[in-house]
This record gives sequence, structure tokens and C-alpha cells, in this order.
Amino acid sequence: MQFNLLTVIFLLAIAAYMLTIIWLNARQAKAVQSSFDKVPDEFSAKISLQKHQKAANYTRAKLAVSNFETAFSVLVLLGWTLGGGLQWLDIIWQAQMQNQLLVGTGFIVSLMLLGALIDLPFSLYRTFVLEAKFGFNKTTISTLIADMAKGLALMLVLGMPLIYAVLYLMNAAGEYWWLTVWLLLTAVSLLMLWLYPSFIAPIFNKFKPLDDQQLRVKIDDLLKRTGFKSDGVFVMDGSKRSSHGNAYFTGIGKNKRIVFFDTLLKGMETQEVEAILAHELGHFHHRHIRKQMLISFLTSLLGLALLGYLINQTWFFNGLGISQASNHAALVLFMMVVPIFSFFSTPISSFFSRKYEFEADAFAAKHTSADYLISGLVKLYRDNASALTPDRLYSAFYDSHPRASIRINHLKQAT
Repeated sequence: MQFNLLTVIFLLAIAAYMLTIIWLNARQAKAVQSSFDKVPDEFSAKISLQKHQKAANYTRAKLAVSNFETAFSVLVLLGWTLGGGLQWLDIIWQAQMQNQLLVGTGFIVSLMLLGALIDLPFSLYRTFVLEAKFGFNKTTISTLIADMAKGLALMLVLGMPLIYAVLYLMNAAGEYWWLTVWLLLTAVSLLMLWLYPSFIAPIFNKFKPLDDQQLRVKIDDLLKRTGFKSDGVFVMDGSKRSSHGNAYFTGIGKNKRIVFFDTLLKGMETQEVEAILAHELGHFHHRHIRKQMLISFLTSLLGLALLGYLINQTWFFNGLGISQASNHAALVLFMMVVPIFSFFSTPISSFFSRKYEFEADAFAAKHTSADYLISGLVKLYRDNASALTPDRLYSAFYDSHPRASIRINHLKQAT
């Protein structure tokens, strides 16, 4: 094992990463506790003290799990890298066969399987203990096992060929292999976005056309007014796994679907659902999805270009616990290490996400009713046990949506 300057930088980054998460979590826990005995005035008419306190307890419970999971994930990362875990796994695969493409594919797939196995206890705890404690979990053991089996099948059918293709290009495409890999990954990403609504999502959930005629008429009218075309409006059996409510758009081009969780439609007035849908349409009107895709593609291009440089640097491998350089080891090291450093750019993406939410809210207020959007959002805050008084720094760092009070006040100004 040859430690170098990169090792020191990596260890310092990990320490900063872990301490930042724990510090922000502590601030968030303190903030929700400080308002535990009083519902904020702007929500007191719609959210009871009992519901408010449930949200505070739920938030603190999730933060406690986050602290433990963060510390554990750091130990696992150190074990794979500086602890020699990747080196050990690579030696095992190298002993099985000579074909480096097959070695690399097996190495990455087995690492993914081991990672899923390591994460399984946390997944089980979140689902069957944490979510169940607060009344959200609807997942059964049989559903969980079926989901895992389907996910594994998809990885083997779709993931393995893609991994093999990436490693092949890294080996055969010359100095600028990273550009050809980027083109491949971009094409696959776009294809998956197109396939997901009609072919992948139905593997895990049931989708049926919206049969509420009154709501359907309002939605059709809203779509015409806003010039939006979709492949249909569907209701998903979200209650199969959780009582959390949600709605989303999926797909690209002409293969776009509007999807409501069945849990969202329960307890919502027709006008509230229409306003929530208008908010989602606002994202498409302002091309937020396209902007995020372009940023993602640009980021991946820059990342692959950086990997194209690092893959030829011995210090990159040695500093992170690998003595024998290889394409598959470089790819895995990069994917493991980059999230630690990119974590500190989270406030930037969060800022733009909140900006997009304000723009989508303004679009909804213009085309439907700000009052109904407010009442619909308040019901979502209540039913999903969302913290109404998050810490300012925690929210600025993490939150993709504006704080509840700020968002509601913005909408009130639009009425």
C-alpha cells in the first residue's frame, strides 16, 4: 500500500463530509424541536399540534438513521479503498479468467451486489421499522423480495451489457475513449427515459387510466390551456408500498405520462389536484427538466474527461488503495470517490432546484388557483409528515423545495 498526497486529501474530504452531515443534522434536529409545542401560525388552521409533533419526531428519527448510516458508509468506503477491499476483489476475479473485459464486468457487478447486500439492513430498517413506526409503510416482505428480484433481473439484462460496452470502449477507443463512453451513456440515458413509462415502471407498479371523470375533464382543459401533450393520465398503486402521496411526470418526447399516486388523490379536492398538476406542468413550461438533463450530461462529460486523465496516473490508484491499475478499477474508484467531493456542491444544485419550484408555483397560480395550490400543499405537508420549521442552513444545503412557510407566503402574494 502506497499512500500519497491524494490519500491525505481523500481522508480530509471524508472527515469534512462526515462532520458537515452530522453538524447539519444536529441543527435540523434542534430547529424542529424548538417549535415542537406550537404549530406555526400560517399552518395552525389546517395542521393539528399532534400532526406537527409527529412530523418533528419523524424528522428526528430520520436524522438519527442518517448519522449512523453516514458513519457506516464512510467505514465501508475506507474498507473498499484504503483498506484493500477492491484490491482483494480484483485479485479474486483475476484468478478466474484471462479476458480483462469479463474480469472487469464481473468485478463491477459483484461489487454492486455486495453493496446492495451491505445496504440491505438499512433498507429493511427504514421500511419495516422507521416508516412503519410512523404509519407510512405498506410494503410486505413478499413485495420487497419481488422488487429485489426484479431489480436484479434488470441489472443483469440491462446493466451487464452496458458495463461490458463501457469497458470495451475504454480499452478500444483510444486516447479519447471518455468521449465515446459519454456518447454511449447519454444515448442509453435518453433511451431509458423514453422506455421507463411504458416498459420499466409497470414491472414494479400497476398503472390504470384516471377514471374520475370530473377530475379528468379539468385536467384535459388544463392541458389544452397550457399546450401540453402527454401519452395519458394514470393512477399508480403507490399505496402498495407507502402511504406517502406524490405526483410526477415521466418520459420524453411523445412518450410522456402524467402519474398520480393513488394516495395523493385520497383526501384531495379536484381543484387541489388540478393546481398540483399545474405546478408540474410549470416545470415543463420553463424547461426545467431539459435544463437539468443538460447539466447532468455536461457534468458527466467533464467527469469522464477527468477520469481520462486520472486513469493514466499511478498516484491515483496507489493513493486510493489499488496497486494494480486497470480500467475497471479506475472506473470504480472514480465512482466511489467523486460523491465525497461533489457533496460540497450540493447547495448549488439545491438553490437552482428551489428557484425552479418558485417558477413552477407561479405558473400554477397563473393557470389555476394559488389558494387551491396552497391548500393542496398544506395537505401534502401534513400527510407526509414534512417538517414545517427546518433549519435555515440545513434547508439551504439540502432542500430541493423552498421551506414551507416561505413557499406559502410567495403563493399568497400571487392571490
